[in-house]
Amino acid sequence: MKFVLMIGVLSFFADFTYEGSRSILGAYLALMSVSATAVGIVTGFGELAGYSLRLVSGRLADLTGKFWPITIFGYVIQMFSVPALALVDSWPAVASLIILERVGKAIRNPPRDAMLSHAAKEIGYGWAFGVHESLDQFGALFGPLAVAAILALKGEYRFAFAALLVPGLICLSLLLLARRLYPHPEDMEMGPPNVQTKGLPRIFWVYLVGAGLVAAGFADFPLIAYHFQKTSTVSKNWVPIAYAIAMAVSGTGSLVFGRLFDRFGISLLIPLTLLSALFAPLVFLGGFWAALAGSAVWGLGMGVHESIIPAAVAPMIPPQRRSSAYGLFTAGYGLFWFLGSAAIGFLYDRSIPATITFCIVLQLAAIPIFFVVRRQYGVFRKVS
Repeated sequence: MKFVLMIGVLSFFADFTYEGSRSILGAYLALMSVSATAVGIVTGFGELAGYSLRLVSGRLADLTGKFWPITIFGYVIQMFSVPALALVDSWPAVASLIILERVGKAIRNPPRDAMLSHAAKEIGYGWAFGVHESLDQFGALFGPLAVAAILALKGEYRFAFAALLVPGLICLSLLLLARRLYPHPEDMEMGPPNVQTKGLPRIFWVYLVGAGLVAAGFADFPLIAYHFQKTSTVSKNWVPIAYAIAMAVSGTGSLVFGRLFDRFGISLLIPLTLLSALFAPLVFLGGFWAALAGSAVWGLGMGVHESIIPAAVAPMIPPQRRSSAYGLFTAGYGLFWFLGSAAIGFLYDRSIPATITFCIVLQLAAIPIFFVVRRQYGVFRKVS
């Protein structure tokens, strides 16, 4: 638990940094007269790069055992790409840094999640990932609030991006401390090694399809912020506050859902997917208060994406293959996310009702798949 908490605290400052920037990127791009299609493609491609490269970093971590160096390298790229937004003034340059930030996250996540899974074996996968994600998302709450305060006082997007260098440096300092205190996190997973060498189980692939459908139907917040800016549903200063509300719900939800996952298993994904699908009509059709409520529901969905969905993978996979499995899982997940984001941006430029229908239908299509996974999942939980 000490290791989980330390990683959670450094993730607090990481999310403070990059989620603070992401809360205003959509509105910032809208001011540059970028189309919704371009926003969807840029943010979706960023997610594609951010997820597909995890296949490489996860495999590399398993092959070399260099979990910490790979994790640190990814965090360095990510933490410096955010304040660099203050130094550029064209939308292609902004888009490049958005993608670079996702690349940094791609590099560091599989080895970090594998290290967390070793600590989780004793305290519960849902609880460990939930506690970590809760701290992570509360960073994503305070980052946008800090950005909102800076915009209210200064009115300068560039100043807000530059200020995010401070939490980024704190994150990197804590990361180096964690590396010093826990040089071999794999030693925390007790018990005889699993020497299984055959391919990944069928349930893993079925689960990936279900999770991918959820991702494809889940709009990026920059597009939601773009909509707020274009329609004036939510004012410029309130956009990061709406994002902060989403992150507060996500952080609280991650903690609660993680504990419930350890008790009820993957069945929990079914009602939560139904509920999170409601974000689309609320944010794209409603007024100010509906938009805030929709942001909260969107945040609940993010809590599911970041805690339960990755926690459910760990029991399916033997410990020595988890970095590769997480890399493969998130690569497929990111491909679905990219295709969905591009489609959502394309549809938004043409028809908001079609955009909403697309989001709802894809997420609901995942539910029958989760029923199939549920029937087999109990066996893996008992073995793990």
